[in-house]
Amino acid sequence: MKRLLFVAAVLVFLFGAGNALAKGRLVMYCSNEPFACQEVADEFAKQYDVKVQMTRAGSGSTYAKILAEKDNPKADVWYAGTLDPHSQAGVNGLLESYKSPKLDEIGELFRNPATSKQNHTTGVYAGVLGYSVNTDALKELNLPMPKSWDDLSNPIYKGHVQVANPQSSGTAYTVLATFVQLWGEDEAYKKLAALHKNVNQYTKSGSAPGKAAARGETLIGIGFLHDHA
Repeated sequence: MKRLLFVAAVLVFLFGAGNALAKGRLVMYCSNEPFACQEVADEFAKQYDVKVQMTRAGSGSTYAKILAEKDNPKADVWYAGTLDPHSQAGVNGLLESYKSPKLDEIGELFRNPATSKQNHTTGVYAGVLGYSVNTDALKELNLPMPKSWDDLSNPIYKGHVQVANPQSSGTAYTVLATFVQLWGEDEAYKKLAALHKNVNQYTKSGSAPGKAAARGETLIGIGFLHDHA
């Protein structure tokens, strides 16, 4: 089962940070895959003749870092990651408002996070949340293909499911939010408790479960499917 969800990969300016362009250096926190973060950093540096210092971490970890640094910001830009941590940062006064000149090019369905949050958050991509299954391992274990979120709680998959930790991963936080949106808070937490019995590891990174499934280190990996390709 999969669900199309908005993933807030954003360009936001951190409140209180210095004028990076004037100093010839820009410090960027990035919550995308390392290769994607590096491509953005390299392209920005090339176009604007600015040295970009990039630090990569998950959305949850990055939000916690920015919050801890609120009285003495270390970064200029936070790029990519899931919507909720960025929104929390905006609500807590950690981000500057920024209206992207490309905002009108974003589909109206996905433009609202920018306008409703005083332009603290501007989305640049959307992703499908779901799970990946290693079909070779499935055949070897002689197990049926899971066809829904509920199937992942079946005891036959005990020890075969991997998902990220919501304390460090925005992807995992989005999994929690998705369950609540689908079934309501009480039922969602019951389903999460049932799923927990089958989880073999809570990873720090949101993309790690899908990669682990591809390598055969786990049968099922939950996350955004563009990270699982």
